[in-house]
Amino acid sequence: MFTASAAAPEPIQLGGQWNFALDPNDLGFNQPRENWRFPDTIMLPGVLTAQGFGEKPSMETKWTGDGWRYPELFKEWQQPDNFKFPFFLQPPRHYVGPAWFEKQIEIPESWRGHSVQLHLERVHWQSTVWINGEKAGACDSLGTPHEFALGELPPGAHQLVVRVDNRLAPVNPGPLSHSVTDHTQGNWNGIVGRMELRPRPLSRITGLQIFPSNDGTVLARISGCIDASAGETSVEVWISDGKPNGHEKIGNSGPIEKKADGTFTAEVRLCLDPPPALWSEFHPELYQARARLFTGDDMPVDEMASNFGFREIRSGGGKWTLNGVPLFVRGTLECCIFPLTGHPPTDVESWKRIVRICKAHGLNHIRFHSWCPPEAAFIAADELGFYYQVEVSSWAKQGAEIGSGRPLDGWIENETERMMAAYGNHPSFLLLAYGNEPAGKNHAKWLQDFVAKWKSKDSRRAYTTGAGWPVRPGSDFHSSPNPRLQRWGEGIKSRLNAMPPSTDFNWSDFVRKHADAPVVSHEIGQWCVYPNFDEIKKYTGYFKARNFEIFRETARRNGILPLAADLLHASGKWQAACYKHDIEAALRTPGFGGYQLLDLHDFPGQGTALVGVLDAFWDEKGYIKAEEYARFSGPVVPLAELPKMVWSSEEDLTARLLLSHFGPSDLIGFTARWELRAGGKVLASGKMPKRDLKAGAVHELGSIYVALASVREPVQAELVVGDEVLSIWNHWDVFIYPPAKVEKSPGVFETRRLDDALHSLAEGKVVWWMPEPAAIADDPKRPLVAGFSPMFWNTAWTAWQPPHTLGMLIDQDHPALAAFPTGGHTNWQWWSVQRAARPFILSHAPSHPVIVRPIDDWVSNRPLGYAFEAKVGEGRLFACAFDLRAEAVADPAAKQLRASVLRYLGGESFQPKASLDVAALRSLAKKNEP
Repeated sequence: MFTASAAAPEPIQLGGQWNFALDPNDLGFNQPRENWRFPDTIMLPGVLTAQGFGEKPSMETKWTGDGWRYPELFKEWQQPDNFKFPFFLQPPRHYVGPAWFEKQIEIPESWRGHSVQLHLERVHWQSTVWINGEKAGACDSLGTPHEFALGELPPGAHQLVVRVDNRLAPVNPGPLSHSVTDHTQGNWNGIVGRMELRPRPLSRITGLQIFPSNDGTVLARISGCIDASAGETSVEVWISDGKPNGHEKIGNSGPIEKKADGTFTAEVRLCLDPPPALWSEFHPELYQARARLFTGDDMPVDEMASNFGFREIRSGGGKWTLNGVPLFVRGTLECCIFPLTGHPPTDVESWKRIVRICKAHGLNHIRFHSWCPPEAAFIAADELGFYYQVEVSSWAKQGAEIGSGRPLDGWIENETERMMAAYGNHPSFLLLAYGNEPAGKNHAKWLQDFVAKWKSKDSRRAYTTGAGWPVRPGSDFHSSPNPRLQRWGEGIKSRLNAMPPSTDFNWSDFVRKHADAPVVSHEIGQWCVYPNFDEIKKYTGYFKARNFEIFRETARRNGILPLAADLLHASGKWQAACYKHDIEAALRTPGFGGYQLLDLHDFPGQGTALVGVLDAFWDEKGYIKAEEYARFSGPVVPLAELPKMVWSSEEDLTARLLLSHFGPSDLIGFTARWELRAGGKVLASGKMPKRDLKAGAVHELGSIYVALASVREPVQAELVVGDEVLSIWNHWDVFIYPPAKVEKSPGVFETRRLDDALHSLAEGKVVWWMPEPAAIADDPKRPLVAGFSPMFWNTAWTAWQPPHTLGMLIDQDHPALAAFPTGGHTNWQWWSVQRAARPFILSHAPSHPVIVRPIDDWVSNRPLGYAFEAKVGEGRLFACAFDLRAEAVADPAAKQLRASVLRYLGGESFQPKASLDVAALRSLAKKNEP
């Protein structure tokens, strides 16, 4: 944090109108200064494409990051008068190349004898500066301010010219890096944040780095420059907590020797007594260090201040600690998604809002995926108690590499140095990685050396090679995508899709294989939800949700737009349940380092990845509240290891109860209580012995055994575990079924063959049609694969990786389900029923009522069905894609669903109101199938 000396004049703010010129052909460098022309004007701080400059997006636009995929699907939106891009938010204009900004500045008389510094807080992204036609410097930082020493400028008028180039060359951090890609903030050109000229003494401080230890000792490293005429020079450092009668300490460097180039470095050591208050997520105690430079007089000629916190992160023996207590990070990503501005905010309150939302959801950590936030983000986290993983603005893929001797290698080294200088004192800056998922044949060795260098140079944070990979010895923690429920490419073979649901697993096997450092699971979840089309009207700023407009239109054409709100709610409830399942697996793992979600909020790029329980604005979508989410993601979470979620009343329900305790202090006399309840009735309850539980561990509380013989009717029950006094509790849905008789009804004709079904319907019979999955008609252009889990990331950006569905919308009040307890969305009891089923594609009858409806991906928006009823001629049809034949059902849930449907079909209430003609019915089966 820059603080001028008391006697220094005020900075000159440069915000306002600037003269301006685009330079798409890069001619400016090749012309003499007298030929430079600035025909336009622009407002700074600002983004040039937000002010009408650049070309309108079109099919010719060369996006930074991947552009079109499957263009044949979106032909009608490719015309100039109706251009809509389907794969990320659409900016008003697009421009990649140099842009020139010019302004006449006036240096006041009071600045005589000062050096002038130009400070540009966030430039996107390569800048060159001239003062009065003389080049003053260049900078290519993506994550820190661009600062230029303009020298001693005489009072009066001067010409300031800034050239900004947003092309990737020559560095190329990777076109999908969230620091530059069109998929997130956009590859904008301009300058945002603070823009000012600063008067600086000729002898001045240029850097202040604080290295605190939790015992109260502080090492302050000060750098600067000394004017030739200066006398004996020294530095004084003052440490304070800013509280009345609080900590305060002053230390002095003694005389400083300047180097031949006029610069100096100095160190001051001091110790607080008594020991200081420590900084953490629970106690964000901040101190201030203030360095003063003296050059022979009693008054300082310059000073610089920085806030910091006493906190120590240590890694060893496969574990890590913060202030001596085991650490568990519960994080999400921030991928530089700011729809209203197209660039990250530079004010503290905007960042405090984001941090408060994350903390309200139980999280303590943000990973900045391949970018570095501005100063305001660190200040917000420091003050609120929140941890950051910051990255050096690179995703070395898609043509970029590290460790290959390209310019990116040197740039990462330089950018890391700049980030440490700018933000290294912030206690919230806890973790650092080069960036995301690297490529390059030598990347592993290069990153291993990178980590070793910074571990020896700056011990204030923990380091890892790369987010996602490589896992290499020497890192303070490992980031890996392996310990999570759904991995890239697993499709319907993932645990959630291929194995009966349970909560008795964890990632201990992976942890044991990488026992040299704690493991943080990389980008877990990625469970999708149906779009909220009401969100479109929120895009009132820079970006427009043209992708949402396309999806809304295809939903309208396919007849499912009236269901959109219900599809959102049902898919959202299931999405939240899957995130709970994913997060709890991490919490159950002893010695685990933590998890990083992808994401708490939506990622609107890379095909549109609606993976958040919050939208791109960090707002709730209406199906889960922050306090509900925090129950399973907070610092203290009760856990239950259930070997299964579906039970027969002939069994005893068993569960091992745990407590993931990473709260602020030990729990003394903790008594866990549990209840198994259904429909307002407590089926069983109990409590565990009183325990004292240390913070920083997963504790075993005990086991429960519940005889279920008293359950006489099918129930959706809830196992609740917690402590009401401390308001710590969690719950799990379990399903209990008495033995169901698997029988047939003489009045119901069951068949797998469509021709037999049609023949019986023509005779006026009640028909239950359950075709073979292979006999159900598929989409020849985009074959449909349904899954139990929601869709992973999205379809269009994963080569249509299955599953393609988002759970189910269920008519829970339909009489066919009267004896099969269910909510309006997918839950654990549907696993055995749904897992092998192929949905009907109801394109010929999109408005037909559906009892159990799979929710298609938003690109296809096909009307789907698993179960529906219809009047066909004189007959009554129940069409079912689930295999509920008497000889096929084995699981208690499947048996009960068969019994429920059969009871309905054999009764007088089975009177379908909607009709379906034979042609529409035949369209549901393959043409070569009976």
